[in-house]
Amino acid sequence: MATATDGAEAPLCVFISHDPLSLDLLMKKVSDTGCGAITTFSGTTRDNFDGKEVVRLEYEAYEPMALKELEKICRDVLGGACGKGVRKVACAHRLGVVPLGEASVLIAVASEHRAEGFDACRYIIDTLKAKVPIWKKEIYADGSTWKANKEWDPSHS
Repeated sequence: MATATDGAEAPLCVFISHDPLSLDLLMKKVSDTGCGAITTFSGTTRDNFDGKEVVRLEYEAYEPMALKELEKICRDVLGGACGKGVRKVACAHRLGVVPLGEASVLIAVASEHRAEGFDACRYIIDTLKAKVPIWKKEIYADGSTWKANKEWDPSHS
């Protein structure tokens, strides 16, 4: 597991793992009594895409760069990209095989108010898809396809 964190009570926790992800763990990482909201996003493997039966997903990454980019995105949020009320951010992405129904990406944001938390989750997932070097292979019942995030643009780097 590759990690970037500022410490046990840190405002930032980012990691990449080949193991199943835990939303409970991320929520504990961002718990803050000064915040009125913990907002989360969980991206899971669904059983279909464009009429095809999906069996599983497989993710690969250039891990050092992916971790660096995830950390930068989350630091931007902590720096005010989604409002001044965001206090803590945690983001985890899974690599390897991700079976149906399991999470490939989790985001948790502690904020003073819910609006900043929702904005931060959307910003993180949208920016992650555009900038982070993680690639997805969709495995179908009748074949497979490597999928590039349609938002991905190397000029964003």
